[in-house]
Amino acid sequence: MKYISTRGTAPVLTFGEAMMTGLARDGGLYVPETVPAFTAPEIAALAGQSYEEVAFRVIRPFTGDTFTDEELRGLIDKAYAGFAHAARAPLVQLAPNHFLLELFHGPTLAFKDFAMQLIGQLFQAALAKSGEKITIVGATSGDTGSAAIEAFRGLSNVDVVIMYPHGRVSDVQRRQMTTPSESNVHTLAVDGDFDTCQALVKDMFNDFTFRDAVGLAGVNSINWGRVLVQVVYYFTAAVSLGAPGRPVSFTVPTGNFGDIFAGYIARKMGLPIEKLVVATNQNDILHRALSSGDYVPDGVKPSISPSMDIQVSSNFERALFDAYGRDGAAVTQLMAELKAGGFHISQGALETLRASFDSGRVSEEETSATIRRVLDGTGELLCPHSAVAVAVAEQHLGTVPMITLATAHPAKFPDAVEAASGIRPALPPHMADLFDRPERVNRIANDLSAVETFIRERTGR
Repeated sequence: MKYISTRGTAPVLTFGEAMMTGLARDGGLYVPETVPAFTAPEIAALAGQSYEEVAFRVIRPFTGDTFTDEELRGLIDKAYAGFAHAARAPLVQLAPNHFLLELFHGPTLAFKDFAMQLIGQLFQAALAKSGEKITIVGATSGDTGSAAIEAFRGLSNVDVVIMYPHGRVSDVQRRQMTTPSESNVHTLAVDGDFDTCQALVKDMFNDFTFRDAVGLAGVNSINWGRVLVQVVYYFTAAVSLGAPGRPVSFTVPTGNFGDIFAGYIARKMGLPIEKLVVATNQNDILHRALSSGDYVPDGVKPSISPSMDIQVSSNFERALFDAYGRDGAAVTQLMAELKAGGFHISQGALETLRASFDSGRVSEEETSATIRRVLDGTGELLCPHSAVAVAVAEQHLGTVPMITLATAHPAKFPDAVEAASGIRPALPPHMADLFDRPERVNRIANDLSAVETFIRERTGR
């Protein structure tokens, strides 16, 4: 299994190399050269298997010879041992033909745990073999950061540096990132929004002198390994509802496009997915792009679903790469136009994207109303991001079962949930003292040189 860049000029890598590299040296994102397909009997055979067994069968064709079967099985088992639900990703019925996939039973209460807990194990195993030391740098709109810190805290051969937009994450999200006491954990509150943080990460990866000096590695969803691991729960959910014997649809609350792109990969692998619905909040650039063909950022508006407050959705580049016939030069041109203010998707590529994705948008008021309505009708308390997805899913219901991804525990966003429902969700016992723990906060300007200096000083590299 080989991996190529969406911009066409970076070296072709193995799975292990692509995982450790993150962003390609030409600025692109790695994708598999080919996507392995499952037969209907192979998909049917997943029914009744444990989450860990399905993860092994789905991930294994992508990893080549980076890990043996025994190593990969052991790493998967370790990754999910700390999840609070035996099913790992249980389904709950909301209404006739509408189901909620609960992805918040991991240690940091968000769907990012599914990928990050396993990526942490994979990185540790690879570094143990090579003896290398690395610096993991990530940008977060709230959940990726805490999941990465939880996966890598305390490791002797890894420094983890997480940047989040100052004042634009929930108090719970911030404290999950600023209270770990391990010396290899470093958090930066950046003046700006998530797109600011994400741009700094990409600029660091494109500063090859700095990148090589500190052993830079990335665990944002620009890392192919992150996307791959998220493919698994599409299979477990679909098979639970009768796939491959009947199709299913998915609605995904979407900011950086990584989670829904995992669903796109699942469909390419043979999973019978009828609709993949992109659900956006008021920061609706993806809905606007799929509707009009124009991808033009117009500024991030703070919302009650802050993990979706994004205007530059990195993983959309992977979808564009396929939509443009895997033409790296065309994608390079689009990304250059994006830096200059935005781009227009060609008619052929837009038709291809529309054949793969539906979309919808909901307002702040509709999000809060959905939290109240779902609680009254089902007893299920949603986080704002999950509520965005439920509201959009309801616009796309049909005869095929719809599975909506619930991406975070409501206790991560207690103020918004309480304002909408009158209920202030409590943190689970292992986080009950979160607001009593001392914080370590490092405020920094949107300045690449200042960020790089901070990282060099803290890592000693």
